[in-house]
Amino acid sequence: MSVQKYLKLNSGYSIPTLGLGTWLLSRSEAPELVFQALKKGYRHIDTAILYDNEFEVSEGIAKWLKDDPINNKREDIFYTSKLWDFRSYEEAKQEIERALEAVEDNLGYIDLLLLHSPNVGPNGRRNAWKALQEVVATGKVKSIGISSWGIHHIEGLLEWDGLKIKPAVNQIELSPWLMRQEIVEHYKKLGIVLEAYSPLAHGGRLNDPIVKAIAEKHGKTPAQILLRWSLQQGFVPLPKTSNIERLDNNLDVYDFELNDSEIENLNHPKSHDNTDWECTTNP
Repeated sequence: MSVQKYLKLNSGYSIPTLGLGTWLLSRSEAPELVFQALKKGYRHIDTAILYDNEFEVSEGIAKWLKDDPINNKREDIFYTSKLWDFRSYEEAKQEIERALEAVEDNLGYIDLLLLHSPNVGPNGRRNAWKALQEVVATGKVKSIGISSWGIHHIEGLLEWDGLKIKPAVNQIELSPWLMRQEIVEHYKKLGIVLEAYSPLAHGGRLNDPIVKAIAEKHGKTPAQILLRWSLQQGFVPLPKTSNIERLDNNLDVYDFELNDSEIENLNHPKSHDNTDWECTTNP
């Protein structure tokens, strides 16, 4: 199964199919690690207000842009952030301004801005979505989306008469041990791209005998096998690392394919082994 390096979002923009997650990346680490990631070929960087490193992530991007201004262009970078406090329309607007102010000088705009969870309830989600739709009209945010939403969350938004822009992305934990088949099928039918956070299950499955055997067969690492699995599902995996040496390996996943038998052996459709929070069933 061939895998493209970019997917077209329903917003009309293209997203690189593999990104760098920056959760738990400290302020002191972020600028250099992001700069090195971009030098190695990453073009998709994911952060959030909750991570408390947005400005430092943007510093790393700005350093890369200045490093070779003829060839390194802002439009080649896909930068994502996420809102954390958005219980009301006013709070959402303030949070949007906070996300923009953190990176405006270095980046100028945000490529993708997400609601970090569905946990504010139906009215909170709609109020925040209203604010997101408004900022898209300004051009300061190109695409908008959601994170960790289940089926009833998106259906409630789609039924809202104030909906003008459908979410472009749902970022959610996905792995061979957390396949979420019903959610995945539902969002794919809606034309909403699924981003996979924790695609390596926080490293807890890298010693799995099946994963190791497939890795040995392909001359790849277990992490590369799990990332390739995610890509072949049509997901956009977001592996994170604070180790510059691992950046190359995580990116080197486009030159081999997993066959049907290998995919079947990796799949665990009856498992629900989440390694992070689970809020897809929340009201």
